[in-house]
Amino acid sequence: MSDYKNTLNLPATDFPMKANLANREGGFLKEWHDQDLNQQIRNKFKGSPLFVLHDGPPYANGDIHIGHAVNKVLKDVIVKSKTLSGFDSPYVPGWDCHGLPIEHMVEKKKGKVGHKITADEFRAACRDYADKQIEKQKVDFKRLGIIGDWDNPYLTKNFKYEADIVRSLGKIVKNGHITKGFKPVHWCTECSSALAEAEVDYKDKNSDTVDVAFKVKGDFFAQEKPVSLIIWTTTPWTLPANEAVSLHPEFNYALVDVGKSLFLLSEDLLESSLERYGIQKFKKLNKVYKGSELEGIMLEHPFYDKEVPVILGEHVTTDAGTGAVHTAPAHGQDDYIVGLKYNLPVDCPVDGRGVFIESTEGVGGEYIFRANSTIIGILDEKGTLVKHEPITHSYPHCWRHKTPVIFRATPQWFVSMTQKNLRERVNEEIPKVKWIPNWGQKRIELMVGNRPDWCISRQRYWGSPITLFVNKNTGELHPDTESLFEVIAKKIEVEGIEAWFKLDAEEVLGSDAKDYEKTTDTLDVWFDSGVSHYAVLNASEYLPDVADMYLEGSDQHRGWFQSSLLTSCAINDKAPYKQVLTHGFTVDQNGHKMSKSLGNVIPPQKVVNSLGADILRLWIGSTDYSGEMTVSDEILNRSADSYRRIRNTMRFMLANMQGFDPDKDLVENEEMILLDRWIVSKTFDLQQNVISEYDNYNFHFVMKLILNFCTNDLGGFYLDIIKDRQYTTQTDSLARRSAQSALFHISHAMVRWLSPILSFTAEEIWQFLPGASQKSVFLETWYKGLKGNFDNMAIETARDINTHLRKELEEMRRNKDIGSSLDAEVDIYCDQKNYQALLELKNELRFVFITSEANLHELSNKSTDAKEIDSSLSIRVRKSVHQKCVRCWHHRPEIGENKSHIDLCGRCIENVSGEGEHRIFA
Repeated sequence: MSDYKNTLNLPATDFPMKANLANREGGFLKEWHDQDLNQQIRNKFKGSPLFVLHDGPPYANGDIHIGHAVNKVLKDVIVKSKTLSGFDSPYVPGWDCHGLPIEHMVEKKKGKVGHKITADEFRAACRDYADKQIEKQKVDFKRLGIIGDWDNPYLTKNFKYEADIVRSLGKIVKNGHITKGFKPVHWCTECSSALAEAEVDYKDKNSDTVDVAFKVKGDFFAQEKPVSLIIWTTTPWTLPANEAVSLHPEFNYALVDVGKSLFLLSEDLLESSLERYGIQKFKKLNKVYKGSELEGIMLEHPFYDKEVPVILGEHVTTDAGTGAVHTAPAHGQDDYIVGLKYNLPVDCPVDGRGVFIESTEGVGGEYIFRANSTIIGILDEKGTLVKHEPITHSYPHCWRHKTPVIFRATPQWFVSMTQKNLRERVNEEIPKVKWIPNWGQKRIELMVGNRPDWCISRQRYWGSPITLFVNKNTGELHPDTESLFEVIAKKIEVEGIEAWFKLDAEEVLGSDAKDYEKTTDTLDVWFDSGVSHYAVLNASEYLPDVADMYLEGSDQHRGWFQSSLLTSCAINDKAPYKQVLTHGFTVDQNGHKMSKSLGNVIPPQKVVNSLGADILRLWIGSTDYSGEMTVSDEILNRSADSYRRIRNTMRFMLANMQGFDPDKDLVENEEMILLDRWIVSKTFDLQQNVISEYDNYNFHFVMKLILNFCTNDLGGFYLDIIKDRQYTTQTDSLARRSAQSALFHISHAMVRWLSPILSFTAEEIWQFLPGASQKSVFLETWYKGLKGNFDNMAIETARDINTHLRKELEEMRRNKDIGSSLDAEVDIYCDQKNYQALLELKNELRFVFITSEANLHELSNKSTDAKEIDSSLSIRVRKSVHQKCVRCWHHRPEIGENKSHIDLCGRCIENVSGEGEHRIFA
């Protein structure tokens, strides 16, 4: 064999794309930075149709986690695939910078405002902290291979953005959507601030429940015994704020004699209530009253010397309790709404820390939840406690502090859902948006339909100010409010939000200043990010005012998706996006949410440093993101296995194009050997499917198609067949150049398919790919050199048969009858249809099957020792008895006949010293 070594076209041994992926990726990051690749992409596609995926800003606090990685990679995949489709798809990353989490971290380091630090110093420390967090996160995001305008991200703390927050608030005020009210809102006693719906999580809490007797005043029931209306509540601490008891107007209420008194209970809940009280002996009176008949009856408060009325409310249910609802308008949304109808007082006896004000009878100075036991004791002492028992139930908690929140009435600013018909306008826009998956539409419709007015005011220091001047006597806004917004915005553009907090009202109001007070509340942080459509998209000359896509996790239907939709409709009367794509959360192999306390967290930094960013990207791209995304070390290792399959396929194709110059060696499609035309046509068809799946954002289907192509079409069939041609035919022969031309087309197509997901690997392939004219694969569009519509029956039939033949050959290998498939000869017996198809291959059938001989027979001539595969096919495999050619390893009968090349077969002799063999098919 050594005599012929230099005539073989073997692949290079020292070839790129080796296994040290994590180390190699850093080099590409440096190249992309040094070449300003993002700007090159912008220059290349300038003037093309725009596709803008607007980045939902992550919060600038803490290291990125696996959920961040999922989110950013999915965005990057879409941006890169849209660029391949010829769109100008700029990606401008952003960060959310104001709000409680940063305040909380700064408080831990610097102390609370008014103690060791002034408000101005505190805001400066918050700004500095956010800067540091952004830089840390930016490094990790870029390490994932995300290409974007990292040098010019949008930050909600930038002076220009802060000014545009003020301008957007001004437009919403101008359009009549802002109201001020003394309303109950979610309130965190740890934050000492109002919370929005999106800042509240629900989890189980242990609570005290009480059934309480409200004694009926007067003689409405004309009974000798006293009558008490019984309520049930899980918040005894709200009883000091009670102003009424609500009944449903259509429910039936019954009187029950329980001994010394009569209880008034919902007829539907009568038995369950009495069972809860342990009352076995009772008598139900014949008379039943509709709730509407009982409106206006006066009741004694269970422990204060005051009377409260019976009122009617549709919010009363018979799911639990007694059918009568204790009503404290200062501590509940339903209570507040029904209280408005009856003009009930909205008196809140609880301060911002969750402590009863000192003047509150019986519980003054006590923390509300600790006061439960005090109130239960007072009820017992007054004889109005019917039942006390603990319960575990779902209860709202602060998303940051994880502590229970309360409803507390305070003066707040709201975006009204009903004033100026904002809810109706939003509902009209929702169906115009494409929601992916489609259940997203129903989800946000329900959330918008059920949500109360949006409380946008917060009692914090590190936040965008609500820049309003309110008349001290009338509560009305200054008549020049509209123009004042722009005056303040211009000041903030120069000095940031600090300009408002240090502003003397006289600077802008002149003599009016004495009659007006400057608001000190800050905006809900969801408002900051929610107006990014105005502060980023609308503010840019380059970007459209409506994004093509928003993409975030499924929790953002109540967060950024919704706040953006509300503010955009309030400002522009339209949705800020055309499409909304939602991805699920990451969970471990047991379906548990990732949590440090559970110890199941997989930091993306660890994966990137050990396996490489492309392995993490491959897991993300291969997973159905529409539901929960399961990740574990085992799953990531499986992704690494899939990666190796793709990498090795590409390495083989690149290695077998060594010395191939497409400018002079490329064979035209019509002149290619038929097997090569067939695989190019297969690649063409596959590319249509790949592009379609990218367009439909089905990335896991993209990876499934590519892996199947690598495993079956290429690795399991085509690449094995062409090894013989590559290694044994003459360098410039049609047989070899045709195969190399096919590899050229396949590689140019595949590197583009891979680039949105396996970005580093695709870039490395690109560096070694013949005919790669651009400096980066990310400056390319989908490959246009493929030719389709070539379906060859002979090859398709041979491929189907090859699947069965491989099993027979593998069995012979296991039995050690043969070493490789070239040690075997095969006889194929098939029906007339397949026989006619395979006749076209003639004597090249053996190259397709990679055997030393392959003979074709009609099924009627089947040998008795042939194995029947099915009714249309039988196969006979045997070990060749002929000598092995030292050059191509085929066993051929003519070996030894040529005395000049005694160890070579006739084909190799032609390739070594003749004009070279001629191939048609394989």
